[in-house]
Amino acid sequence: MASLASRWQRWWSARHPRADTHHLTQRNLYILPTRPGLFFCATLAVLLLASINEQLSLGFALSFLLAGAGLASMLATHANLRGLDLDLRPPDAVEAGSEAPLLLRLHNAGPARYGIALAADRREWRQFLKADPLGGSAWADVPAQGHAQVQVALPALPRGLHALPALRLETRFPLGLFRAWSYWRPASPLLVYPRAEALPPALPGGSGDGPRLQTPAAGARGGDEVQGLRPYQRGDRPRDIHWKKALPQGDAPPQWWVRERLPPQGQALWLRWADTAGLDDEARLARLCAWVRQADGQGLRFGLQIPGRQLDPDSGDGHLQACLRALALHGLPEEQEPAA
Repeated sequence: MASLASRWQRWWSARHPRADTHHLTQRNLYILPTRPGLFFCATLAVLLLASINEQLSLGFALSFLLAGAGLASMLATHANLRGLDLDLRPPDAVEAGSEAPLLLRLHNAGPARYGIALAADRREWRQFLKADPLGGSAWADVPAQGHAQVQVALPALPRGLHALPALRLETRFPLGLFRAWSYWRPASPLLVYPRAEALPPALPGGSGDGPRLQTPAAGARGGDEVQGLRPYQRGDRPRDIHWKKALPQGDAPPQWWVRERLPPQGQALWLRWADTAGLDDEARLARLCAWVRQADGQGLRFGLQIPGRQLDPDSGDGHLQACLRALALHGLPEEQEPAA
């Protein structure tokens, strides 16, 4: 049985190769009667048998008329999907615990299409998707010679690089007697980075023992320059507390404020694994993720040091994405990364 299942999986994967575009043809479209369609067929059989037994001409006419309508419905259901073209915009990286939106575009070169449902196939992500086979489906109508956009929400996933599940396209238009469907396996992976710590301590002061990027000019300031005040957070140094503002005002409880200092000019801000000592691995990644986003938001040049990986100081969106990717894949076996 295991060998048979493996052979079936290889055949199914070869028949539906991964790609970010999908063209619906006779080869990748399937159609079967729905439950109402089966009852419709049973009703036709009973009506035909009664007409034969009673020799009812009107019964024959009604049976053949309904059978013709059913066959026309089958052809219309199949044609409602046949000829459609779809493409996927590569998904943006998301934070662990957040839904991942997939933006799909449908292109129609023929007549209008109606009642098309798109959803992630629950067989590949049983542990994440709802049990309802149509749960989380997005519905779309595509105008004649036009286009439509559909957003499918994937469930919250743990950090890592995940292959997207197969997407199921389905329609029961126009009468619901038949169900036509197709499977699409996108090639783009989904990167899920750690969930940032909600209230992280202040960034590590200056560059620590990190390398100096350039020699500070004479009179250069930094390190002791105060950027502003912010509420006290666990882990802040006592010498940074603004004690005058901490004095109680009347009956109100004292509010603790901390001076937020700029890192020394001419030095790199290093975010190190060692700076998060005392936490478990996932909590360390969450804190580093929060620090990375905080440093990027302040426009600082920063480097990241984690076991087995070091990213030299830099700034900009590309550096931010590289740091988030390193944190997302830390400690995960390479084989978990999906193949293209």
